[in-house]
Amino acid sequence: MPYVMNPDWLGNTTVYQIYVRSFADGDGDGNGDIDGVIEHLPYIKNLGVDAIWLSPIMPSPNHDWGYDVSDYYSVANDYGGMPALSRLIERSSHLSLKVLLDLIPNHTSSEHPWFISARSSRDSPYRDYYVWADPLLDGGAPNNWLDATGASAWTYDPNSKQYFLHNFLPTQPDLNWWNPKIQDEFRDILRFWFDLGIDGFRVDVAHGIYKDHLLRDDPVAPAGRASPFTHFGLLERYSKNRPEVHNLYRSWRKLASEYEPPKVLIGETWVGDIDAMVRFYGNNDELSLAMNFPFTFSEFQAGTIVPLITETLAKLPVGAHACWAASNHDISRFPTRWCADDETRVRSALILLTTLPGTLILYYGDELGLGDSIVGDELLRDEITAHASTGFKRDYARAPMPWNHDPKHGFTKGEPWLPFGRIATDVETQHADEHSILNFTRKLLSIRRSNVLSPLATLSLDELVWSYRVGQLEVHINFSGQTVESTTSGGVLVDIWGAERSICEGAYTLEPFAACIIRQS
Repeated sequence: MPYVMNPDWLGNTTVYQIYVRSFADGDGDGNGDIDGVIEHLPYIKNLGVDAIWLSPIMPSPNHDWGYDVSDYYSVANDYGGMPALSRLIERSSHLSLKVLLDLIPNHTSSEHPWFISARSSRDSPYRDYYVWADPLLDGGAPNNWLDATGASAWTYDPNSKQYFLHNFLPTQPDLNWWNPKIQDEFRDILRFWFDLGIDGFRVDVAHGIYKDHLLRDDPVAPAGRASPFTHFGLLERYSKNRPEVHNLYRSWRKLASEYEPPKVLIGETWVGDIDAMVRFYGNNDELSLAMNFPFTFSEFQAGTIVPLITETLAKLPVGAHACWAASNHDISRFPTRWCADDETRVRSALILLTTLPGTLILYYGDELGLGDSIVGDELLRDEITAHASTGFKRDYARAPMPWNHDPKHGFTKGEPWLPFGRIATDVETQHADEHSILNFTRKLLSIRRSNVLSPLATLSLDELVWSYRVGQLEVHINFSGQTVESTTSGGVLVDIWGAERSICEGAYTLEPFAACIIRQS
């Protein structure tokens, strides 16, 4: 019997992702922390969002800034410890904001007590908590799997004369999910945090925590198939993306449904097609939401993004919600990647994002139209991408939040942990401008909250313009650099500057890259 319980608040919800270290510094040490988040909860509430998702806050040596956990039962002191989280949960509850945390089940820190013990001896009771393998006859790594830097995903341990697996950094050894004890450990971890009062988790590397039991080589990607879904020329068929993970998520969903309201599980399902993504919903009895990376990485063009949207909505199981996001802490921000930092296109993208049925995830700064913030390589802090010779560096999307136009932009009284880079705007300036992207986003989220965004029906589609109806809203998006005509049934039009006017049935003009919402009478 599928466990189809989803909390009532999940449909047409907006989740605000906070990269805590970069959001606001409450104690002046240059690092964002939970007290900084608490200080700005009124701002977050005023945006019109329903929930916050915090990047990892558990103790960590920070080789991957919290995605290398050394203790699953605490909050790092540099974020304020457990007392700060308790205050955040309490104050968020008063504002009717849900609180989601990041859970990292694929790997631990190499400084986690489990791994310290596992590495000490082949006879350690924690040895099988991790993935170990003997060298090949020539002493080489067990297979061709590559980690997140493009190096071998295996590191040799001379003490035990075996290799251990790390799909990310060598300081992030992968857990062995074939071991039932790991499954028991994480059920206990889930219960601990659920009982503490959080509303759910975003599950890191949700598609990848099981590995092929035979450790078979990943196949070479077909020529010309370089994309976010190939991995340094390989298809991650065996190092990730194993079917056994689905039974695990059914058990977690069952656990989450024991609470009232049910807890939420959002999966980082980094897979390359809609069918693979939808499988993580199961029969609406696995993950509550699966992140839609084919959508996120699509081009912002009618011919590419619209088919992905309609396919997603057509293939979701009954009762399930789509999950839309355009930016996050690992990828280029959407104003840069989709919109070439063009304000008109940014506003049109926000219209699209806020009028799609399902759950929307906004990354901090999306509401300001913040693009990537380029800083010199010598100032980067991310170990995974800082030394890549070319291309996007993850720190470009992690710059501190600019709250005002002071020298340190209201983020800290100390030295910010990461440089601001290019800052073209800030919250204070946009708050005072009624036509700013910030106030436009607030308007869009107000429209989103006050309308039932279902079902979605295409009115017309060509290579330039998509027009669709969703609930009582009519939406028109010009993806092209041409001035075009579209047709409306009339109503109250909201343009990309937030201005409203009545419009009669018939034809009207859309400027290049512009969009509008028409509220039906």
